[in-house]
Amino acid sequence: MAKVLVVDDEQYIREMYLDELTEDGHAVATLASGLHLKESLDSLQPDVMVLDIMLGGDNGLNLLQEIRSDNYKLPVILCSANDSGKSDPRSLAAEYYVMKSFDLSELKKRVNQATDGINCRPISRN
Repeated sequence: MAKVLVVDDEQYIREMYLDELTEDGHAVATLASGLHLKESLDSLQPDVMVLDIMLGGDNGLNLLQEIRSDNYKLPVILCSANDSGKSDPRSLAAEYYVMKSFDLSELKKRVNQATDGINCRPISRN
């Protein structure tokens, strides 16, 4: 079981990912914005993060750069409703880029690939 942090501003997306990834045996935490992302990474210590590119007031690609500048070695899966972010050089800092879809097979596959071989830890429920 992997600890997955989902960061997306759309509630129905967070709930859909939470339900599907939990059903697959993962422990899932969600955030609606990047406001407290660094603190959440420190406290939750996820094995992989699913990060939306367009987060309302936040930009997922900028958040990704902040994470990488702090030397986080966390696998990141970028998610977007369109593929325009693929051409942005900042997206190269992510392990995977997945198009949002109601079919979550690609996302699940990437979560499993990103966490393959990781000694996964349970999410603490403080």
